[in-house]
Amino acid sequence: MTELTNKKLLNLQEEYFMKKFIKKITHTAKSAVTCVKTAAVNSMSAVLAFNRRAVCSNAGEGYIDTAVKVLIAVVLGALVLAGLYAILNDTVMPTVTQKITEMFSYNG
Repeated sequence: MTELTNKKLLNLQEEYFMKKFIKKITHTAKSAVTCVKTAAVNSMSAVLAFNRRAVCSNAGEGYIDTAVKVLIAVVLGALVLAGLYAILNDTVMPTVTQKITEMFSYNG
């Protein structure tokens, strides 16, 4: 009878440790999922906050300001180049003119 009781006791111990092991595994898995979920929420919050600041802010430089600056720079560059051509009364960059002439006079 003691052998039977020892076997039952052993089975109960094994069952207890198995349940404890499974609970530990499920707890670890749940905490990993919670950690990933929290990281995703934090990342999404950061992205949304960045987009909200970008859309709602009136400070800073916009696309139109930059486009106007580029346009002014191009016009001023063309005026300087035209002025150099007029002052020197000759081609400022003769090699460029020669290369362009050679390119378009290709007889194939």
